[in-house]
Amino acid sequence: MIASAADKSDQWLFSRGIDLTVFLGSAVVSLLLLAVGWRLGILDEASPEWTWVTAVLLIDVAHVWSTSFRVYFDIEEYKRRFWLYTLVPVFGYAVGVALYSEGELVFWKALAIVAVFHFVRQQYGWVALYRRKAGETERWTWAIDTVAVYLATVYPLAFWMTSLPRNFNWFLENDFFALPAVVEGILFPIYVIALTAYFGKSIYLYFTEGFLNIGKDIVVATTAICWYVGIVFFNSDYAFTVTNVIIHGVPYFALVYMYARMRRETAGPLYRGLSRNWIFFLATLWALAYVEELFWSRGVWHERTWLFGEDWDWTGWKMWLVPLLAVPQLTHYILDGFIWRKRGNAGLRFI
Repeated sequence: MIASAADKSDQWLFSRGIDLTVFLGSAVVSLLLLAVGWRLGILDEASPEWTWVTAVLLIDVAHVWSTSFRVYFDIEEYKRRFWLYTLVPVFGYAVGVALYSEGELVFWKALAIVAVFHFVRQQYGWVALYRRKAGETERWTWAIDTVAVYLATVYPLAFWMTSLPRNFNWFLENDFFALPAVVEGILFPIYVIALTAYFGKSIYLYFTEGFLNIGKDIVVATTAICWYVGIVFFNSDYAFTVTNVIIHGVPYFALVYMYARMRRETAGPLYRGLSRNWIFFLATLWALAYVEELFWSRGVWHERTWLFGEDWDWTGWKMWLVPLLAVPQLTHYILDGFIWRKRGNAGLRFI
């Protein structure tokens, strides 16, 4: 039986409207953008600049900086776990320099592994939060949910790594290692069985116990659809970008903003000012994202001079500067595994 919490009418993480907007709405937007790309004939081309600005700069990079509202802008929270929040970026930078000294591709391969793990774990995290909110405690349902949401992401990644090269990359060309084709062949039937079992279980619980965790079902369904379409069905940089980034970053914005709303009651004036409403919240993140990408563009990638200005010559300094620029995202990837756990975060009252 489902725990008594399942009888409550409110099983949404934030609210019915917010959850449907950020989880279902972001997926719908992603799929609509695929249709737009098809109509514009850009599915077989590199992502256009407007896609990079909206999806990468304003969502992907900006959502990395949203960790600041959870940790570094929140002085009390920063003091509470001072050594964790300080040493993660410090050691992250040191390890980054060590990896980069072994070769540029060594650094990017390692960062890609951490990034992929973060993306996969985040989808599991939403499922775990929905289970907790609804009071789902039975082990057999947890096993089915866990296998389904993990395979919804892991199978497309396995397909990617058994089909190299693809017309898209995580960070840059050759940052993924190849897997034998047999891996995809083994995982595919397990993937189909896992998703079938998940939705079969949901239907069974609805008809036998009247239980329906619609938010969790949306997360699993949209994850499976967007990751399959963006990685397996299409071999397109544009398709991968719009399906991967939007459903990852938009819900995270909502999560951090809800935390910021909760913390405004006791936070300092700067924190209250930057988070007074969602416009100030996003504007702060977009400004930080722009500054970061300005350094990447001018000093490392040497592109988009129309947006960031002329290049800088960092020859001879990249081993020190590239890992430094990667510190925000590495810090985000690592801390995300700590800052949303109920254990050790008793102050999280909204999830």
